Amino acid sequence: MKSLQHGGIPRRREANSRNFWESAGPGGRIGWRVGGPSAMLAGMKNFFVSLLGTLAGLTLFTAGLIGLACVAVVLAVANSSHPGGKSSTAIESGSYLVFNLNANLTDTPPDPTKGLLPALLAGGREGPPTLQVRAVTRALLAAAKDDRIAGVFLTGQLAPEGLGTGYAALKEVRAALHEFKAAHKPVVAQLELADTRDFYLAAGADEIDLDPFGAVFLPGLASEPMFFAGAMEKYGVGVQVTRVGKYKSAVEPFTRQDMSPESREQLQKLLDDLWQELRADIASDRGLPPADLQSLADSEGLIRAEAAKTAGLVTRIAHRDEILTELKKRTGVKDSDQPFKQVSLADYSATLDEKKPAVAGDHVAIVYAEGTIVDGPGGEGEVGGERFARELRQLREDDSVKAIVLRVNSPGGSVTASEQIGRELQLARAVKPVVVSMGSYAASGGYWISADATRIFAEPATITGSIGVFGLQFDVKKLAGDFGITFDRVKTGKFADFETISRPKTPEEMAVMQGVVDWIYEQFIARVAAGRKLDPAKVRDLAQGRVWSGAAALPLGLVDEIGGLDAALAFAAKQGGLGDNYAVREFPRAKELTEVVVEMLTHETKPAATTGGVVTQMLTELKAQAGALEQYNDPRGLYARLPFELRLR
Repeated sequence: MKSLQHGGIPRRREANSRNFWESAGPGGRIGWRVGGPSAMLAGMKNFFVSLLGTLAGLTLFTAGLIGLACVAVVLAVANSSHPGGKSSTAIESGSYLVFNLNANLTDTPPDPTKGLLPALLAGGREGPPTLQVRAVTRALLAAAKDDRIAGVFLTGQLAPEGLGTGYAALKEVRAALHEFKAAHKPVVAQLELADTRDFYLAAGADEIDLDPFGAVFLPGLASEPMFFAGAMEKYGVGVQVTRVGKYKSAVEPFTRQDMSPESREQLQKLLDDLWQELRADIASDRGLPPADLQSLADSEGLIRAEAAKTAGLVTRIAHRDEILTELKKRTGVKDSDQPFKQVSLADYSATLDEKKPAVAGDHVAIVYAEGTIVDGPGGEGEVGGERFARELRQLREDDSVKAIVLRVNSPGGSVTASEQIGRELQLARAVKPVVVSMGSYAASGGYWISADATRIFAEPATITGSIGVFGLQFDVKKLAGDFGITFDRVKTGKFADFETISRPKTPEEMAVMQGVVDWIYEQFIARVAAGRKLDPAKVRDLAQGRVWSGAAALPLGLVDEIGGLDAALAFAAKQGGLGDNYAVREFPRAKELTEVVVEMLTHETKPAATTGGVVTQMLTELKAQAGALEQYNDPRGLYARLPFELRLR
């Protein structure tokens, strides 16, 4: 809260019919002052100014008290949900575990108080929460063995954001739901408008209830890149590119107005692989031939309730109140005013955290590399080369860390930062097992930091590969000229102004850049060949910047095994000599409550996320694409990352 400051001691005025008593500040004159009507008006003006100033001060003071109260509430709520806090969650026997899908599923543990203060200040409006994939799977597996939990109730609609809620992550959650079912406990899903992600997650439920006015949106997969070359040409922004790999299409949004044949080829193959995996899983869950599911997707796409039931996609058509009434009967609740016996997945997960003993001895460390790889420390949602290299160095030097699992969910980014992280992983592997678990994305720079692992695990729907390098050089000569801005220079060497954006690069300068890109590409090839024990010629053939699914990468030798994070942890623990009963610590660590509150008070409040109308969606897309440019911060302008923004719809 800002302190209230004044320029001196406020003056106090007392009035009779004509005279005002004026008490000045230190050094001021005190005495009688005679005034007429004009003095009277001036005095009234000063009075109201002083009154308004006082009211403003009281308002600020009150706001400060409210702010402190909000902080107190945040601290109280955070303390109840933080691993170190107390939980009052009471679980009745026969309860259903409620899995509200209205969340973004990420690998990195969420900040327990993220969004609470903005929500309080915004009148309770808050975007969808974040759930950690591992916390979800742990909760489902624990609930399967918990006699108090009678079933699982899935409801809501997933809220993907950034790299979260990818199909590889959903595959792991699906596996945990199947384990829950294997314990002979029912999984009930209530859907309204379910898209491909929602239905993929819910397809294995024993019972899928669809709202009469709901639908299943199952049209297949599509990716629609955005291209900026026309806009850059129109507004006079020059772009020059250096790259290696005919499939390295990350530069195409700046140089073309559509996909190149090579980019279209690799993207089509990738989508075909992913869709084949999703279609097979859904068809198996619903007891349908995959061909029938494809026919349904092609003939209808948006499948309304009656058609979905006729096709066997859902069990029945029912209103939400009917489902809730039935859940009351199943959980033995007879009072119509009471809800069915339930515990939210988030609350149940918190009770598991309370029971976890503090890790004091030998253990496995999980490091979550989730986000674009950037130079420097990096921020929220970024993998900062400097910060992650330091973290890995500390884990390498910690004798109680018997193995490291690097969970990668990244499209790549800065070459410099990728090498910083990759080097530390090489050093760590020399003294202890380093296992990589690939999430939804582990491509380009994400693959760079994975290649030297002792073993690489991936899901069939993981997007990986993209072994290639590119450089982007922008200039604003024409744009500046349109505004009458010109540049001039003096220099002491031919390449002294190499980094300028005031003009295009000369052919000699571009040759230098291409030489650096070629050299880094060869280093990338050599790293993959050595780490994967492959012939460099073979790596060169399957590289070229091409993107692969996890299923396609397995026979190529780019990954070693199909499996999720749990499989990677079990392998790492065995390699580290820890056996089956091992402890796990996660990095980055959960923040202390004081750190969280300070960050909330010093960061700008952002509005809650919303889908909005067509214009809002377009502006959001443009903002996301423009924001990605901020992550192009490699000091040499060299990058190993996926095609600019690969988004699956």
